[in-house]
Amino acid sequence: MSIVGQRMKYLREKYKWSQIQLAEKLGIHNTVLSRIESGEKKSVDHHLLSKAADVFEVTTDYLLGKTNNPAPSWKKNVTVSEEQAPYFDLEGLTDAEIEEVKKHIEYLKWKAMQPRKTK
Repeated sequence: MSIVGQRMKYLREKYKWSQIQLAEKLGIHNTVLSRIESGEKKSVDHHLLSKAADVFEVTTDYLLGKTNNPAPSWKKNVTVSEEQAPYFDLEGLTDAEIEEVKKHIEYLKWKAMQPRKTK
């Protein structure tokens, strides 16, 4: 399976979309999407790659595997909701480790809300 196919499948499943639903959003037939996800289709044209990045609100570099940071620069200061959780790659972590990550994020959010002391 290609990295593009892996990442598209990962994001599609995180959004809880079927292949048919995502294929409709991308303007392609679901069999084409199936071939991409399985790695049977080895290359994806730049128009489809760009459209997929727009649909998932990630960078093309993320889809291509050039970075593990999916968030485009315009999304850096956006609060992430549960529905947007696919932007956090928690694959391979145990449930306890995921809970620890969530606690750390909550702490950072709390810390950011505290008044800053000036000297």
